[in-house]
Amino acid sequence: MDILSFYLVFLVPFSVVAGYMMGGVYTFLTPVFVFFIVPILDMVIGKDTRNFPEEQAGEIEKIFGYRLATWLCAPIQIGLVFWGADIITREKLSYIEYAGFLFSMGTSSGVLGINVAHELAHRVNTKLEPAFSRIMLWSVLYMHWGLEHVVGHHRMVATPEDPATARYGESFYRFLPRTVLGGLNSAWSFEVDRLNREGSPAWSLGNRVVIALLVQASLLIMIALVFGGYALMYWIAQAAIAISLLEIVNYIEHYGLIRKQIGDSRYEPVKPWHSWNSSNWLTNRFLFNLQRHSDHHYKPGRRYQILRHHDESPQLPTGYAGMILLAAIPPLWRFIMDPKVDATNRR
Repeated sequence: MDILSFYLVFLVPFSVVAGYMMGGVYTFLTPVFVFFIVPILDMVIGKDTRNFPEEQAGEIEKIFGYRLATWLCAPIQIGLVFWGADIITREKLSYIEYAGFLFSMGTSSGVLGINVAHELAHRVNTKLEPAFSRIMLWSVLYMHWGLEHVVGHHRMVATPEDPATARYGESFYRFLPRTVLGGLNSAWSFEVDRLNREGSPAWSLGNRVVIALLVQASLLIMIALVFGGYALMYWIAQAAIAISLLEIVNYIEHYGLIRKQIGDSRYEPVKPWHSWNSSNWLTNRFLFNLQRHSDHHYKPGRRYQILRHHDESPQLPTGYAGMILLAAIPPLWRFIMDPKVDATNRR
């Protein structure tokens, strides 16, 4: 039963198709479902703070059903966004339907595409799963992020050097351009450093950021040639929405939390209290336990099904869907979150 509960995520792409088929304002079905219905259900269903016994972790990690749930997301994500390009090209939609379809597709790309790409990007000891991750990030034009996240963010999280760690008092709207540009710059910097050590030029096909930019540009050219200009604008728009969802989640996950500096350039090890945690049962089923983010940073090699709840981690007042709505209103966000940050950092 626990395995099957993670397959609830497929309600998100289903809602995109269902909203399109019903038409009109129903094309907004996906964002309404994700940002209004799910938070309400979170409050009704409540939290699940249970952990699998540590001695069972290795056995649970090997169960194929958990892995299959994430693998299926790759073909569904790719199929859905290409189907959307065909719909935009062929169908006569009203302005409200265009808007609803774009927001629904972008929301699905954030939940199904980037979130699952994040889980699979961490499976660095395999070849298939990182490949799935790159394909899904390709569909949202954010391939460099998977590289930067694993190599850069996990090393520098909760420090001023990490562009994906939101600073105390920083609004999401100030954080967004800083993390997008900073993440690209971070990925470029460590790729250049790696190539310099190998004696290779920065601008070469050995640079994984260069490859990412080239294959994403090729994708956009293909979309324009096969489907046309409207589909090209659709593709960029759904990617922008998905990226914004990713970055607002980044904002929520680390806002205001800091690691103590040891010496000039070193920081204390990452601990469970350096990330915000939430154990709302339903949202964690849609996000493959992403909300157990404290344990994810503490033990980044863990697969999603065995991530643990830590009582000592700072706890969000609600699940990510509700927190996204708070983060969109900076005064309300600071009123609720700043006292929690102060208490956590004092502790």
